[in-house]
Amino acid sequence: MKAIVKHKELYLVLLCMLFELGSGLYFHIGETERKCFIEEIPDETTVLVNYKVEHFDPKTSTFMPSHSVGMHVEVRDPDDKPILSRIYSSEGRISFTSQTPGEHVICLYSNISAWFSGTQLRVHLDIQVGEHAIDYANVAQKEKLSELQLRIRQLIDQVDQITKEQNYQRYREERFRQTSESTYHRVFWWSLAQTFILLTMGWWQMRHLKSFFEAKKLV
Repeated sequence: MKAIVKHKELYLVLLCMLFELGSGLYFHIGETERKCFIEEIPDETTVLVNYKVEHFDPKTSTFMPSHSVGMHVEVRDPDDKPILSRIYSSEGRISFTSQTPGEHVICLYSNISAWFSGTQLRVHLDIQVGEHAIDYANVAQKEKLSELQLRIRQLIDQVDQITKEQNYQRYREERFRQTSESTYHRVFWWSLAQTFILLTMGWWQMRHLKSFFEAKKLV
């Protein structure tokens, strides 16, 4: 039994490693269907979104590249304020920088209401955050950096991203503490109010019973 549990734990660890190694995914959408993804992002962090749209070809029973369908992309910050909202082509790359830490919502949907007689679309999506969104080959070419200088640049960006992640974790802990304290105070005052109501009702019942017994001359 212990051996089976160990094998299951090993399988879960390997599965988690696979998810961490590959951030790309694909999903299917229908007409007017909207897909949204939530990404927790620190402040002042660059986010790169790569996507590609394919349509289903009944003749070959496979998904083929589509050039006539565009995608409407919307990004909203944790305060539900729009960061960008534009219509792009069937394949593209979108980049934005977060201004506030928290959960950002990225939504994609087709820019037309009917296409290809209602066939499904397959959307390949890859979201990269922080230093993963930087094209270091392009940076090295533009700034004429040597291999050592480029490696130092990568390490600096990684340290900067780790610092942002730590600040974001402290921000989350502070918000959680504030929520916990607010919940505690509400529960305390509600319990106090319930106790006061129960004591008041008990006192009123005692007075009412005393008046009843005195009226009936039982006491």
